Amino acid sequence: MNILCIGGGPAGLYFAMLMKKQNPAHRIVVVERNRPYDTFGWGVVFSDQTLGNLVKADEQTARTILQAFNHWDDIDVHFKGQVVTSGGHGFCGIGRKRLLNILQERCEQLGVELVFETDVQDDQILAQTYGADLVIASDGLNSRIRTRYETTYQPDIDTRKCRFVWLGTKKLFSAFTFAFEETEHGWFQAHAYQYDGDTATFIVETPEEVWLKAGLDQMDQAQAIAFCENLFAKYLDGNALMSNASHLRGSASWIKFPRIICKQWVHQNHINGKNVPIVLMGDAAHTAHFSIGSGTKLALEDAIELANCFAQHGANGMQAVMDAYQDLRAIEVLKIQSAARNSMEWFENVSRYTAMEAPQFAYSMLTRSQRLSHENLRLRDANYVRSFEVWIAEQAFFKAGIAMPKTKQTIPPMFTPFKVRDVVLKNRIVVSPMAQYSAVDGVAGDFHLVHLGSRAMGGAGLVFAEMTCVSAEGRITPACPGLYAKEHTQAWKRTVDFVHVNSDAKIAVQLGHAGAKGSTKRAWDGIDQPLDSDNWPLISASEQQYLHGVSQVARAATKAQMTQVLNEFVASTIAADEAGFDWLELHCAHGYFLSSFISPITNQRTDEYGGSLENRCRYPLEVFVAMRAVWPAHKPMSVRISAHDWVEGGITPDDAVAIARLFKQAGADMIDCSSGQVSKQEKPVYGRMFQTPFSDRIRNEVQIPTIAVGAIFEADHVNSIIAAGRADLCAIARPHLADPAWTLHEAAKLGFADISWPQQYIAGKLQLERNLDRERQVAAASRGMNPQEIAAKLLEG
Repeated sequence: MNILCIGGGPAGLYFAMLMKKQNPAHRIVVVERNRPYDTFGWGVVFSDQTLGNLVKADEQTARTILQAFNHWDDIDVHFKGQVVTSGGHGFCGIGRKRLLNILQERCEQLGVELVFETDVQDDQILAQTYGADLVIASDGLNSRIRTRYETTYQPDIDTRKCRFVWLGTKKLFSAFTFAFEETEHGWFQAHAYQYDGDTATFIVETPEEVWLKAGLDQMDQAQAIAFCENLFAKYLDGNALMSNASHLRGSASWIKFPRIICKQWVHQNHINGKNVPIVLMGDAAHTAHFSIGSGTKLALEDAIELANCFAQHGANGMQAVMDAYQDLRAIEVLKIQSAARNSMEWFENVSRYTAMEAPQFAYSMLTRSQRLSHENLRLRDANYVRSFEVWIAEQAFFKAGIAMPKTKQTIPPMFTPFKVRDVVLKNRIVVSPMAQYSAVDGVAGDFHLVHLGSRAMGGAGLVFAEMTCVSAEGRITPACPGLYAKEHTQAWKRTVDFVHVNSDAKIAVQLGHAGAKGSTKRAWDGIDQPLDSDNWPLISASEQQYLHGVSQVARAATKAQMTQVLNEFVASTIAADEAGFDWLELHCAHGYFLSSFISPITNQRTDEYGGSLENRCRYPLEVFVAMRAVWPAHKPMSVRISAHDWVEGGITPDDAVAIARLFKQAGADMIDCSSGQVSKQEKPVYGRMFQTPFSDRIRNEVQIPTIAVGAIFEADHVNSIIAAGRADLCAIARPHLADPAWTLHEAAKLGFADISWPQQYIAGKLQLERNLDRERQVAAASRGMNPQEIAAKLLEG
């Protein structure tokens, strides 16, 4: 073949080298606009795993690269005057110029033609000149070729929030160093690493609004460098910061990262009477944020994969090679980009985490991408994890008012206690509320006793009963349980008493009203399908039909109906206390009645309960406050919200933060962070722990405890989430359906002997008993009041 590579960066050079090695008869030309020794970067970073891939692809080149690498294992995180070090990370740094020179020399050895100082204006003319059978578009971040054929490639370019500048220094860092400094304008961070015998990369990054407040947009390059030198002086030990982008003027050296994703990677041109594929590679096809050091890695692995596809599928023709390349690389790149997005967003929002103490801040930073978990860290540096687990446990036991037990082994984060009001949970595991459709006329029976009792005995700290309805008309199905009749309270008390007698778990109830999603069949008879007969009328914030053309039409609730439902929630709250539940949750998610007020998709009201987010939250807040007034003061109350509707025009994570703030102001103790199920038009982005970022954001921006839920299915997930401060509790759903003793079994996998914190440790237990009668009297006195009056008095303070 005649192969033309446009762009002489790592992708184009490495692919040219591999293909020439694969078949010396190929004529391969690499065209680069710069001179051979020009480069505008400093150092690049590879993991040990990436180096292994290079050894497999071409051992001779890999050995030359390895000889030029600076290797380190440690990461140092500097925050609030402390340094947290963790080891075993296995990174290598090499100068970008040196890497390119090694690849250039290897290409020349193999007979690849290198053409420098040629700025390609028209790829088709160049392809025609060289008689190309294949064109590699490795022309970088601002690819002209990608732009020219964007209707085929369909690039999605998202310009991000931070400004950053690539600098260098002669200060040599013994570890990959992250330094965080607060200024009067906001937080700045530096990413620094040594890449050769006398030079280190030093990247300075900050959100654009901080950059503007600091006046960096008005500084010339020398002034900006002086600003950074002064800010990070204690890390530089008198060494200067250097720029190798003298061609850029003013603030142009400070750039914003463009996250690039292309739907297609191959475009076909008809040149010289034949179809010629134009294949994107490297930054032209995709970008990954520098904070996980994967841009060059992705470029080289693109080259390796395409060369492998020619070796394996070449006999089947060019199209087979192109199809295989895109199928394989698109998946791998998506994984890296997902991790890079998480990492990038963490650095964009450093201020979110600055209330943390240094040990947890550093752990949060290390695990920011969700690729590096608690057990991954333990494999890399067991001493670091052991020390951190001790610190986490000390914090948890102190806050819970419990004496720290003396054990030979450290306590994993998931098994530390957690206190909310006067309720102390023995660990951080929650059995999610999961609809079981097994009640009869709203009565929870033997099924519920066995279902919830077995999971309480299985080691979880808190067991949630499924959404329990406040009226017969508020049920999802005729088989859903309720708390609106005396027999319901008695039935629930039987289960609650069993849990209390036979386990040291706490038990919670989630109260809700189905709204437009009610009067349907049990899930196994047809999920969300209306009943064949005996349907009851439905209400919602506004008129809606949940399943278009199928569901019963729900009517907009009148003020009288809203007052009636509020009173039903209050009555069910009183019943929940009488049944002995330890914890109460208000269901304001998933498109049910209260959720329908919050989401703009389902709330089209024009009165004081519609319009702005504050107005849309008004009614759910009134319900919450009225419930809180009759729920005992020593018992916690949480709220489940849909933190993302996954529909254009619906609730966003930004809105979720505002919603959480409103409920916190109203007295909520915790936010249960779920998402979706408001509209059948939703398009969720699934993945392990996919809803945890919502919990992370709400917890750390609003400063309210949260419950994370969604595809959390192993102890490693829970330990990572709790240790990083992304949530305070983790709700486990499907794994608990499969295994009632999930918590005990995960403890066994960790080699941890489950510790049940004795009841006598609970702070204030005796005082709690003394106050119980008084609290019941207060609750009873408020029952005769108008709920709006109760809400108003409580909001007044």
